[in-house]
Amino acid sequence: MHTATRLAGLSKSLLNVKALEDIEFLVRESEVFTSRAGRTFVIAGADWLAYRVHWHPIGLKVERLDTAGRVLNTRHLLPAEFRPHSLMEALAVGQLSTPPLRPLG
Repeated sequence: MHTATRLAGLSKSLLNVKALEDIEFLVRESEVFTSRAGRTFVIAGADWLAYRVHWHPIGLKVERLDTAGRVLNTRHLLPAEFRPHSLMEALAVGQLSTPPLRPLG
């Protein structure tokens, strides 16, 4: 059973992710602007599951985060292995979001 995840300091304003290509762009954008690897994504459902995604030329590193932003587990996935991941399922139903790098508005 998953416990509800509310990341500390998570903005109420989230950007909706609409396509797999958006994930790659958003991760790279975050790395350029923040100089930190990866970007946090949230599945906006009952549990509010949070993940940090790192994009690599041969695949992805996906870290499941707890409420304090600590890594609970890590998976290294090839692109084909990422398609059945819960992040992609959330993307398909419009429930995948990411905090903006700058305030919206």
